[in-house]
Amino acid sequence: MSNGESPVQSVDRAVTILELLARTGESGVTEIAAELGVHKSTAFRLAAALELRGLLEQSGERGKYRLGLGLVRLAGAATVRLDLSQQSRPVCERLAAELGETINIAILDRDAAVNIDQVLGPSALTTHNWVGQRTPLHATSSGKVLLAHLAPALLEEALAAPLTRFTDRTLTDPAALRAQLVSVLRDGFASTVEELEPGLNAVAAPLFAYHGQVVGAVSASGPSFRLTRARLRATAAAVCAAAAEISTRLGHPPTTRADGWQAG
Repeated sequence: MSNGESPVQSVDRAVTILELLARTGESGVTEIAAELGVHKSTAFRLAAALELRGLLEQSGERGKYRLGLGLVRLAGAATVRLDLSQQSRPVCERLAAELGETINIAILDRDAAVNIDQVLGPSALTTHNWVGQRTPLHATSSGKVLLAHLAPALLEEALAAPLTRFTDRTLTDPAALRAQLVSVLRDGFASTVEELEPGLNAVAAPLFAYHGQVVGAVSASGPSFRLTRARLRATAAAVCAAAAEISTRLGHPPTTRADGWQAG
């Protein structure tokens, strides 16, 4: 950023360039400068920054820019999120009716899990809406699923930060949590017993997209007097089956575990 531009002004001009190329297909620096009402050097600097990020690319004719493949990656991420909500909804509604508990879909957002959809089961005792809320990765079943499928370097970064204690059952020892995440990968699901809130238990399973990567988690949560430790295992089987169905809807080929569960 230079020539007295504010960050907001730079972002606005960058978006204008993308919108221009979406309309025209390709344009040179002169056309871009005219659209922005700036000097050609400023237009070139902005286009070069977008090109460096893969959002623009130069066509065969030197000086002409067009939209880059980096936009496909960004659009794909947004599409997966939209598909996740749309494709999971009917499955979550059936799961909520089957289990009687609250069903949530969560995705990773940096250092937290964010719930993007929720279905209340007929036995739900609360109407608390978790949609849009950021929840800790280490103290929730969905968060543990997302942690377990992180790349090693990202997992180590996540475990390097202090783990906040929410209840006397919250796991705050990184080594113990790391060992638990190994079990999550082995078993295909994660569970929590009063680790985020007293009296709240949950179980979650991973959601896989067509490219084989985990894009979210589906969880069932309920009061500890009903969703007991003994019931968690049977609940996990139902949640894993639902996760497999949602993953298939997202384009991931189904696979079957040795114990007969469908897994991503």
